[in-house]
Amino acid sequence: MTAEELLKKVRLIEFKSKRKINSLFLGEYHSSFKGVGMTFSEVRQYQYGDDVRKIDWNKTARFNEPFVKIFEEEREMISMILIDISASMNFGTRKQFKNDTVAEISATLAFSAIKNNDKVGLILYSDKIESFIPPKKGNSHVVRMIKEILETEPKPAQTNLNLVFDFLLKTIKRKSNIFLISDFDIPNFERSLSIVTKKHDITGIRVYDDIEKIFPNIGLVKFKDLETGKIQWINTSSSKIREEYSKYYAMLVTRVENTFTKNGAGFLNIPTQGDYIKVLFNYFKGHH
Repeated sequence: MTAEELLKKVRLIEFKSKRKINSLFLGEYHSSFKGVGMTFSEVRQYQYGDDVRKIDWNKTARFNEPFVKIFEEEREMISMILIDISASMNFGTRKQFKNDTVAEISATLAFSAIKNNDKVGLILYSDKIESFIPPKKGNSHVVRMIKEILETEPKPAQTNLNLVFDFLLKTIKRKSNIFLISDFDIPNFERSLSIVTKKHDITGIRVYDDIEKIFPNIGLVKFKDLETGKIQWINTSSSKIREEYSKYYAMLVTRVENTFTKNGAGFLNIPTQGDYIKVLFNYFKGHH
């Protein structure tokens, strides 16, 4: 991709993302992810039903009647977008490649965050941390993130989520909204996920292509594992092989989803050819 083509693609994704973030979507995003702290706002006279723990005893003693402290939620949050850039993410057969869908989803989440006056940051990972952009505000910051996502070449390596979670805990100290994007064809990561969910709010976003669910009947085909480089021939005309693959795939998806829900984390499945805005909207609506 030339510099000109890259810029054109970045601008297109920026335009599409901003157009899709309507007031309804932003409202759902805002109410889904509330601030984590409370700031002192004012003192007023006690009213029936007020929490007695909030009584301002100094003012109460001075005026000989009860007063309470009023607090407001700190609205500003941090959102971190963590993206798997291992080679399996560079795959697609219908509408577009997984990594194109990932760039659009990330841009939508990032622009929603800054519209909400939140900071947003980015981590690109494979078997190591490939790129880290610390959380900031601003349109130009999000454009830089999109450019980084599109510019980074997929890595022929297996994903190491344990390393990513360790880096996240060391780097982002304040409780944040974490969007973890991958196809989750990943070895066991449940233990490290359970540690991170105690500190941050996590949503797993699984991006997949429909062809991955069901092998098409196209005869004897040579397959190359994009992450390991291993090559093998598979007879796709065998109904038994296709059936076994479908069972394995369904089991893999269920296992990943259960890993997230068991640890109190959110989980979404988004196909490359689907309407990701509708999936995100429904998720935020149910996340209140």
